[in-house]
Amino acid sequence: MEYKDYYKVLGVEKSASEDEIKKSYRKLARKYHPDVSKEPQAEEKFKEVREAYEVLKDSKKRAAYDQMGSYNPGEQFSPPPGWEYQQQGGADFDPSQFSDFFSSLFGQQRAWQGQRQRAYAPEKGSDQQAKIEISLSDAYYGTTCNLNLQVQEVNPETGRLQTKTRNLKVKIPAGITSGQQIRLSGQGSPGFNNGPHGDLYLEVSFKADRLFNIEGKDIYLTLPITPWEAALGASISTPTLGGKVDLKIPASAESGQKLRLKGRGLPGNPPGDQYVLLKIITPSIKNDEQRALYQKMAELMPFNPRENL
Repeated sequence: MEYKDYYKVLGVEKSASEDEIKKSYRKLARKYHPDVSKEPQAEEKFKEVREAYEVLKDSKKRAAYDQMGSYNPGEQFSPPPGWEYQQQGGADFDPSQFSDFFSSLFGQQRAWQGQRQRAYAPEKGSDQQAKIEISLSDAYYGTTCNLNLQVQEVNPETGRLQTKTRNLKVKIPAGITSGQQIRLSGQGSPGFNNGPHGDLYLEVSFKADRLFNIEGKDIYLTLPITPWEAALGASISTPTLGGKVDLKIPASAESGQKLRLKGRGLPGNPPGDQYVLLKIITPSIKNDEQRALYQKMAELMPFNPRENL
């Protein structure tokens, strides 16, 4: 009896995760499925892939298989003395679906319930990941976007996979944040053997904005003010995602001071806030009269901001 390297059959490393094993199996199963494949010896290769997956997808079978150590594919093999794999329930084993190698190791464990027709059972297609970039305004109000998605489908005439462009309308809910995912049910990869399509997960990111920065649901704006607005206080029309509002600047405000506009960030429960960072801009001197005004201020308002340095 020849040894079978199930990891090599699926094209994965021994350290492969369950997701990696499943992904590789689905890829190879589509490639060699007898109903659609034009590959040489497709049915035989499909059975090998299915058998390998039957072992490696099951944590108990995989652990038992790994305990036997490594052999070269095709090398003559016999189960170790005293080898016994305990049955976990189920119907009798159908040897026509598996190799002698599998039968000698796991013959008492029939995961397919002994029914030949279930060897090609329908399976859900793989989930797909994509990214979508929107503006902060779209995130604030919500919107509907058109998305062109490259997908693989089975050509009914040739039975082969082909790439097609599908146009989807995606509803963006108000208050969505960067990194959040939108699930589109049934818009992923096609299913196997008439199984349902997988899902599509869209990860949202934001375009750079001219005025605002964002952290979670909170919005940040740097607001330029004059020295006299900072000194005397003022009411200034200030941009927010929902439109301009009047912001009260307290007297003796300083550059870098942060003011909060509650609930003016992205909507939600609770909504985010908007934080306004003040930045005092000193006007340049353009004539002698303005220069004299600065000199007069220096005389009337002696002040050394560096006295504690």
